[in-house]
Amino acid sequence: MLDPDGGLLRGTLDLLILKALSWGPRHGYAVAEWVRTATDEHLLVEEGPLYTALHRLEKQGWLTSEWGYSENNRKARFYQLSRSGRQQLRAETSAWEKYVASVTRALAMTAPRTA
Repeated sequence: MLDPDGGLLRGTLDLLILKALSWGPRHGYAVAEWVRTATDEHLLVEEGPLYTALHRLEKQGWLTSEWGYSENNRKARFYQLSRSGRQQLRAETSAWEKYVASVTRALAMTAPRTA
């Protein structure tokens, strides 16, 4: 889902980054590519917000990083989930699934519901 300016909804990017890294270390470009392909190109992550989020998640202790070389033999920073990052991924996935189920239920309503 996109906000009016075409970006990801707040909080969605963090969840997608955590999921992208759940299979192992990736550099930033690979994270963005995973999001693009996993969403059938409906969600595109721009470089600025991506690296801001990666640094923030690392500062929160959910990611670790180290320098390495990409497939193109270019120096790149590779990010991976920490133990607390895996816990955060589980917590955020659960919260997201409850949110989606609630919105889906509300949108499926055909008549107003009284309290």
